[in-house]
Amino acid sequence: MPLLIVNQIAIEFAGARRVVDGLSFALEAGEIACLLGASGCGKTTVLRSIAGFEALQAGEIHLQTQLLSVPGVQLPPQQRGIGMVFQDYALFPHLTVAQNVGFGLRSLTKPEQARRVAEMLDLVGLGELGGRYIHELSGGQQQRVALARALAPQPRLLLLDEPFSNLDVELRERLGQEVRQILKATGTTAILVTHDQREAFAMADQIGVMSEGRIRQWGTPYDLYHQPVDRFVANFIGEGVLLPARLTGPQCIEFELGELCRTAPVECGIGAELEILIRPDDIQHNDRSPLQAKVVAKAFRGAQFLYTLALPSGQQVLSLVPSHHNHALGELIGIELEVEHLIVFRK
Repeated sequence: MPLLIVNQIAIEFAGARRVVDGLSFALEAGEIACLLGASGCGKTTVLRSIAGFEALQAGEIHLQTQLLSVPGVQLPPQQRGIGMVFQDYALFPHLTVAQNVGFGLRSLTKPEQARRVAEMLDLVGLGELGGRYIHELSGGQQQRVALARALAPQPRLLLLDEPFSNLDVELRERLGQEVRQILKATGTTAILVTHDQREAFAMADQIGVMSEGRIRQWGTPYDLYHQPVDRFVANFIGEGVLLPARLTGPQCIEFELGELCRTAPVECGIGAELEILIRPDDIQHNDRSPLQAKVVAKAFRGAQFLYTLALPSGQQVLSLVPSHHNHALGELIGIELEVEHLIVFRK
């Protein structure tokens, strides 16, 4: 049985439309999930409903065998056994790092508190900083203190609300991987809310892509990237372009760059108009290829360039190319198609 079950929940605010409508997912013990979506899609509202801060108008939420919420019945947040890391960390500036971490351990004896605080500080790599105050720490260190404080009472479930949004991009991704390692080491079940897909990919086992209060697709990062269920998910996850195509056989489609066949049949008639999703990793640079495209834009990413290439028709595609291939704008370069996952949609 899943540790957390969120079943067909709906949430609305007074005088407003439903911000969450018929949303469902389940989470196994020890899994890390992410609700991923743009601002205003309802992801933080879902997190707050699980924490007990928002009431339900429909549906139900269960944690293990305990009913947390149904319409008209709501277990108080402090009785749920759920920890939370807030966007602004909500740390106490007048307390030391150790006192912040131990804030939720008042039911333990003093020696037990001290032992647990020391364990948590070692876990997050701050074992020598227990006596410092919050203003003496970097943003990344403050984030670790907030995580240690949330984990100290050993919650059944941990919720993280945009926990890296105040940090720079490089630090966000690195801390996301570090936090994942900490959560896996402690066997903690967790849900992350973010609008940043790199953050989601760095941390989550399962991701729910949200739009307008609903989950459009729930799956692994790999499946969301390579098997999006619709155009919304395809456009939201990763980078890519949709090119016109047509069905030439039960398992084959043709478009400007050639004909591709797939193992699973496309369920529409021969000649049907389609769109094929081409990712940057589908277009390989090959100087010997007779097929050429013009460089119309380029973005340096260290080990790679992301090139925007114009095809003979004027359609544009993206291509990731090792950065020692430094081509000028307007230059023609050879390309070839290497599509491992064929993604098509009906027009």
